[in-house]
Amino acid sequence: MYRARLATLFQGANPRVCVAFWLFGLINNVLYVIILSAALDLVGPHVPKAAVLLCDVIPSFFAKLLLPYVIYTIPYTARIILFVALSTWGMLLIALTPPYTDGGTITTKMSGVVLASLSSGAGELSFLALTHFYGPFSLAAWGSGTGGAGLIGAGMYAVATTSLGMSSKGALFTSAFLPIVMLVSFFLILPRGPLNRNSNSTMTSVLHEAEERDDDATLPRTTNGHEEEGLLQRSSNARPPSLLQHPTHSWRTTFLHNIRRSRSLFIPYMLPLLLVYIAEYIINQSVSPTLLFSLSSTPFHHYRAFYPTYNAIYQSGVFVSRSSTPFIRIHNLYLPSLLQCVNLGLLVMQALFDFIPSVYIIFVVVFWEGLLGGAVYVNTFAEISERVDKPEREFSLGAVTVSDSAGICIAGLLGMGVETALCGWQVRHGRNWCREL
Repeated sequence: MYRARLATLFQGANPRVCVAFWLFGLINNVLYVIILSAALDLVGPHVPKAAVLLCDVIPSFFAKLLLPYVIYTIPYTARIILFVALSTWGMLLIALTPPYTDGGTITTKMSGVVLASLSSGAGELSFLALTHFYGPFSLAAWGSGTGGAGLIGAGMYAVATTSLGMSSKGALFTSAFLPIVMLVSFFLILPRGPLNRNSNSTMTSVLHEAEERDDDATLPRTTNGHEEEGLLQRSSNARPPSLLQHPTHSWRTTFLHNIRRSRSLFIPYMLPLLLVYIAEYIINQSVSPTLLFSLSSTPFHHYRAFYPTYNAIYQSGVFVSRSSTPFIRIHNLYLPSLLQCVNLGLLVMQALFDFIPSVYIIFVVVFWEGLLGGAVYVNTFAEISERVDKPEREFSLGAVTVSDSAGICIAGLLGMGVETALCGWQVRHGRNWCREL
């Protein structure tokens, strides 16, 4: 019975599409995780690790903020090659620059982090836009791959530098070649038919529509059209003819129309994604380091073990929920976002007043935090794929990606003082465990 239900759920799924998009999600996100895992080795003990986080997030944020309005003019084939080149070059800069102890400059390493971040941000908005042409299973596979990146990236770096005895430089150098998997996925695994069968870009129809609309047009919704139409009507490998025939007018018209579309995406899609990322990254960066218990009541021997354990549990929850859309769909995006804010409040109260009796309860809350964050992410894009009209969908999928990076940046700025304040409160009230990390 269960086998039949699974077969029904995955009916119509193309294994090559699923494998390709799972690998896209994994590789596009795994370098971000590896860089954060290597933060201490990159900058040493005297530079705030937040410097690595900001260099890893801010370029991605600006890529997602600005590129949706222009990147449609670049064919997907060229984009993939560019992403691979940027991320490989960035990781090689990080790996081959001598350590700070040997006179290497942190600035050079951070330049490599910036290149990898630009590639990741542009890659995320492009691959999510690409799911428009390959149906719902491509989005589910992408989400699962991004969830797996957290577990695999952190685990890969830890195993390489501990169990296998590799140096930080060796581990980072090896990871520089991971982006080649993107080339294999795009050129050898992914069926190219949905892109190659067509001669007109999605933006062609959007531009014509924009020229005919009034300035107060709102974002259209889907009717009862079939998903397969989106695969056969449009391609993103050709430049819109109108852009070539009337460049000045067309660029202005398209840009203004895209701005209107972005505004209409904010309340239903961008805001809940922004809220959930602010809440969960304040938890992960600023609150989790203060969620400490007496070692005698925990499975740990050192206080440094709490934070990576919380992170692993969180990433497990993210992986589960980002892989869940074929089985469970959430249509009310604000409910899990608000529940994540409740999580933030609960864990801040625990850091202040220490009323939860066991670390195992915190483990459950942190896993729940990962479930909520991953669910909002993948269901946001699933909702866009279902609700937004086909001519608008490719742009919308890419444009909304700015919310997660914006949430991380805001959380980083807000969280700078949160950990210090929470730790100071604990020390003043007789709990100085946070000073022993």
